[in-house]
Amino acid sequence: MLLNNNILIVEDEEHIRKFVRINLEGNGFNVWEADTGEKGLEIVRNEEIDVVLLDIMLPGIDGFQVCKILREEFPSIGIIMLTAKSQDIDKIMGLEYGTDDYMVKPFNPKELVLRVKSLMRRMEKPKYNQSEIIIDGPFKIDKYSRKFFKKEKDVELTPTEFSIMKLFVENPGKAFSRDEILNLIWGEDFIGDSKIVDVNIRRLRSKIEDNPSEPIYIETVWGVGYRWKESSGEKNEKKY
Repeated sequence: MLLNNNILIVEDEEHIRKFVRINLEGNGFNVWEADTGEKGLEIVRNEEIDVVLLDIMLPGIDGFQVCKILREEFPSIGIIMLTAKSQDIDKIMGLEYGTDDYMVKPFNPKELVLRVKSLMRRMEKPKYNQSEIIIDGPFKIDKYSRKFFKKEKDVELTPTEFSIMKLFVENPGKAFSRDEILNLIWGEDFIGDSKIVDVNIRRLRSKIEDNPSEPIYIETVWGVGYRWKESSGEKNEKKY
């Protein structure tokens, strides 16, 4: 997708919004603010927002519900959840609703900027106009349009999910550890729980597997991590 460096902060505490805004604008981002989920959704529906920084505890509808609505209406938008709680259940819930990343408050502003930049790199289209399509069994991945298909049906993936699928399909049969996936997808500067990988894998299996409880495409390599099943047929890559 063509990015505009547009960031929306949805946070009800004004001092946090101002603090985050100053750091983002100092790094060249265009920033919008909202103090409720309802106002945040209105902004996204009317502006070309690339990434939403979304607090969980909001007046009115909470961050989880906002995230769910954003994913339904804008599947390719980037979402980073901000939470004052450090319990695993909050991180996992946010990820299950479709957020790409999370940060626990209080956070280092430099780390937040790095997370935003890392997410936007995952969202960018290749810097060329030629479409590259990889066909692997019933799946097709178009790297330029960042679309993923199963049996010619478009499967809606988040930016992070698409990056993971691209990594897998380009490397069939290769086992990746959780740390390798973190470094390759989130970046080597990621500071967080490796469970974020497991949650994204679980979400992907629910979208692409015929039976997510018995996956045959995204295989678990016990004691290591995950790998994409190597197709018995020849992988076909086309350029247009």
